[in-house]
Amino acid sequence: MTSIHPRKQRKRLYNAPLHKKRKWVASHLAENLLLKYDRRSIPVIKGDTVKVMRGSFRGHEEKIAAVHVKDQTVEVEGITITKADGKKLAKPLHPSTLLITKLNLTDKWRRKKLEKGLSETTKKEIEKEAEDQIKEEEQRLAEEERRKKEEEEKAKAAEKAEEELPAETEEPKEPTEPAAPKEPEKQPATEPEPEKKEEAPKKKPAAKTPKKKQEGEA
Repeated sequence: MTSIHPRKQRKRLYNAPLHKKRKWVASHLAENLLLKYDRRSIPVIKGDTVKVMRGSFRGHEEKIAAVHVKDQTVEVEGITITKADGKKLAKPLHPSTLLITKLNLTDKWRRKKLEKGLSETTKKEIEKEAEDQIKEEEQRLAEEERRKKEEEEKAKAAEKAEEELPAETEEPKEPTEPAAPKEPEKQPATEPEPEKKEEAPKKKPAAKTPKKKQEGEA
């Protein structure tokens, strides 16, 4: 469906599925690549060398560091912005502002697409260039791994030196006399409580018997 209304075109652009957006993240090829591959533009991938054609970074040429399909933006190495707190972030660029000067041919699926409809000599050139790029990439990865191992070894050596340093610099302490044992504190003598005398049980007074009435009382 096509429409002349900008609002409908923008809606279609922003809400498109990812498999369509991926094709739209494309840039024009430089003149020598245009003649070689007989194509005007191609979707960019990580590793392509591009040149910025518009904006404040115009003329900057470096490899692509990341591709954001959802946002339809690209990050180029060396192009950053500084935040208010001093942190540096990669500046996202639109692929239409870039010109591809060198393609990354390490992906075999990409090579197959590029080789469609080309002559045999061009295909051989593409394969040879791809082999050189793969070798360069392997060397770069090996170099990074070697550098990483060296840094880890240096860090371990520094930690070991820090652990051994206090033991060497620590002076032997003079033997100190053992402290005399403390005498137990004397508790104040308590007076023995006087024994309570048992009181004898009191005798109950005998009950008085009533006197017999005298006989002959009136």
